[in-house]
Amino acid sequence: GALGLMLLLLRIGTLESGMYKKMHENSNGRGQFIKLFAKKETAIKYLHCIIMGLPVWFAIGILVALSESLAKPEILNVSGSVINGQAIMYSYLGLSVGDLLSGILSQIFKSRKKVVLLYMFFSFLMILVYFFTTAGKSEQYFYFICFLVGAGTGYWALFVTIAAEQFGTNIRSTVTNTVPNFVRGSVIPITASFKALEPIIGTVGSALFVGTVCIGLATWATYKIEETFGKELNYHEVL
Repeated sequence: GALGLMLLLLRIGTLESGMYKKMHENSNGRGQFIKLFAKKETAIKYLHCIIMGLPVWFAIGILVALSESLAKPEILNVSGSVINGQAIMYSYLGLSVGDLLSGILSQIFKSRKKVVLLYMFFSFLMILVYFFTTAGKSEQYFYFICFLVGAGTGYWALFVTIAAEQFGTNIRSTVTNTVPNFVRGSVIPITASFKALEPIIGTVGSALFVGTVCIGLATWATYKIEETFGKELNYHEVL
């Protein structure tokens, strides 16, 4: 809480960007969420931004949040007692490290898309490691894998940046606020799909299938969107 208040104080002393001041001179669809769906191209671009974040909440909503159940002898057979709270803590530590590295890598590679695609590939590898290397291993090893799973989804800040940079100043704030919320909401259909498939193909099979679909769709969406590294952002979206 104290960190949040400190951030608020720092923001008070930050000057407003000149391009946002200019935005008030043009009221073309400013901040109107429904306008995002007025044009096919804009709507598709917005949906691509949402799909790009699906692997994050698959990892958090299935692999981490259900880790206590998945680690049981009849499923992954992890040696020791796995606690959800511990798994969440380690995964979020990994996510923090991944978020920090994603920004640095973006500057090194001069690309945002390449880094996100790299993280998605790493995430897929970590899903396989999670399901096929933890049997008989200690809970400490399992927590380490949760840390790596979190690190693999640590492109969250970069993904939000990409979403913001896809759109003009008149709608950028709306996109930046709503895209992460839709991605968080995706945990509902992701979990529902996992539960629906579980009786048919088993717990591990269901999780692998849903995870592969999430990463596959996210990879496709990332490939389709525009590279925004170094993009000129001082423009209005025609809605």
